[in-house]
Amino acid sequence: MVKEVFVKEDMMSKKVLLACVIIIVNTFVWYSCQFTVLKEIMKGISLTHFEELLIWIINFFGAALSLLVGASITNKLEKRKFLFLWLVLGSFSSLLPNLLSKYAVMNIAIIFLLSGISFGLGLPTCMAWYAECTTTENRARHGGGILFLIGLGTLLLSLLKLDITASTLILAAWRGSGLLSLLLIGVSEWSVGKAKTISYISILNQRSFFLYFIPWIMFCLVNYLSAPIVINYFGEEFVQTSTLIEGSLVGIFAIAGGIFADKVGRKLLTIIGFILLGLGYAILGIRPESLLSWYFYTIVDGIAGGIIMTIFIFTLWGDIAYNYRSEKYYAIGGSPFLLSNLLRFIIGQYIVQTVLVYAIFSLASFFLFLAVVPLVFAPETLPEKKIKERELKKYIEKAKKVKEKYG
Repeated sequence: MVKEVFVKEDMMSKKVLLACVIIIVNTFVWYSCQFTVLKEIMKGISLTHFEELLIWIINFFGAALSLLVGASITNKLEKRKFLFLWLVLGSFSSLLPNLLSKYAVMNIAIIFLLSGISFGLGLPTCMAWYAECTTTENRARHGGGILFLIGLGTLLLSLLKLDITASTLILAAWRGSGLLSLLLIGVSEWSVGKAKTISYISILNQRSFFLYFIPWIMFCLVNYLSAPIVINYFGEEFVQTSTLIEGSLVGIFAIAGGIFADKVGRKLLTIIGFILLGLGYAILGIRPESLLSWYFYTIVDGIAGGIIMTIFIFTLWGDIAYNYRSEKYYAIGGSPFLLSNLLRFIIGQYIVQTVLVYAIFSLASFFLFLAVVPLVFAPETLPEKKIKERELKKYIEKAKKVKEKYG
């Protein structure tokens, strides 16, 4: 009887985790492809440089602010209804370009604002739900699998190469398909968050959060601000080819990095990721004209990107939250990713025109190596007890094999 109860609980937890994973993958794939559609819409109309910047600011600030607002209001709402309305809003925002008769500046601003809000509003709730469905011993490996699926889904949808009207219809259907995952969970299976709430100020004052958050900001800034330099120096076609190679490596090492992060800890792998990426930029800074340097950078960037994004997007903030609700941790943790992308649009071309390519790659390398310093002092978020338990279990298994062989 007891065994049957545990089996039922295990099946229920797997079903809830599956629904959560589906919505997270659906969200990130949708936003990545929606972002491409938004850029195509921008190309199809005549706007001044100031108007373009203003519209991108509206989009990214809308997404970032909705992250913070969504994390603040989620504990006051029923999770299932909130996620339902969020997914419906995403479908509607995908269709909005077809509903507006003219791509006037005001209409474009509304489209971009609603797209940003449709991404950010429910994401902290979804990520906190993911943290509830996992433990510190398996959170990173599940995160690596999710990142792999996001990359695969984005690639498959991007290969369709359709016009704006067809793309918006497909994205609306894709976003709407996330609603099916809510049907996997019965009313009684929705967990009620009993963890304590925490303020944004308290989170920022936490030493462990701060020591991981600063390197994450540096990674996001370097990752996005160096992109225009790379495209300008090597050309669009070459960068697209290398991006496919890099994307494949990110997917592979997201899974591998997630598995190792659950075994040896997050801190060591994060440090390795930053050192690898810093080394890649250092080589580019020495010989940016060399194809060999570029391919070396592409490989280490793919490896480091898979490790770092798995740990920082899906794992760390859930670990650090511990007994508190993690929505606000994920909201703050996701903000640098959005705002650094905004900076790419605002000052990216200025950097291309004013900073030498040797200098920008050398500076990127310097800041990435500098980011290792706070990581050295950061605490390990995987409990040391769990690491020792796994080492002991591994030792016992080896001892059993030796005994069976020679016994």
